[in-house]
Amino acid sequence: MQFSDVVRRLEGAFTRELPGAAAQAHLAPIPRRQWPDGFREEQVRHAAGLLLVFPTRIGAEPAETAEPDCEAHILLTVRADTLGRHGGQVSLPGGVVDAGETFEQAALREAREEVGLSTDLVRVLGPLTPLDIPVSGFRLHPIVGISERRPQLTPAAHEVARILEPAIEALMAPDCVVHARRARDGVTLTVPGFHLEGVEIWGATAMVLAEFLSLLGWSSRKHL
Repeated sequence: MQFSDVVRRLEGAFTRELPGAAAQAHLAPIPRRQWPDGFREEQVRHAAGLLLVFPTRIGAEPAETAEPDCEAHILLTVRADTLGRHGGQVSLPGGVVDAGETFEQAALREAREEVGLSTDLVRVLGPLTPLDIPVSGFRLHPIVGISERRPQLTPAAHEVARILEPAIEALMAPDCVVHARRARDGVTLTVPGFHLEGVEIWGATAMVLAEFLSLLGWSSRKHL
């Protein structure tokens, strides 16, 4: 998808009601983990992640600025294997919201710290629907932003094993979603996810992407 078209669609989408949890649920693991009995709302820890859209020139070197033939890509990271329960998984750049921060401020700060993103390049469009992650006790607040040029990025040592820059068009391809079986804590799960660039994007990140892509006309029902 062309970068200019993606930006136009996203700008329009954030003036309307978001598809929300219904869109997220199409790429949720089955069975989906719930908050444990007795869990209280005040125990939720808040995290924010940046879903950054930027241009790359089709069939050439990455574009420094958006041009008519630029293709839209997004920024993802592969977490370092040393990062506990979610080590090795694909995620948005993001982390815990510090005291006094907004979700937008936290998402931008974490992107700067994890991949060296120059945040003055980013124009924030708005938040997606918050997503609860009971396995780690977090509520993730995804923030969508755009950069008019491909940013220079450097993975933070001991935090980010690899930076991914998948094309939105590739994520929307009919064969990109694959259903796998995975055992977690003695439970066998059916796990839908995006498979591309030699990696599997599943769990919370896939659920966030399901809502994001639905803003661009993608329907996860076609992949079930």
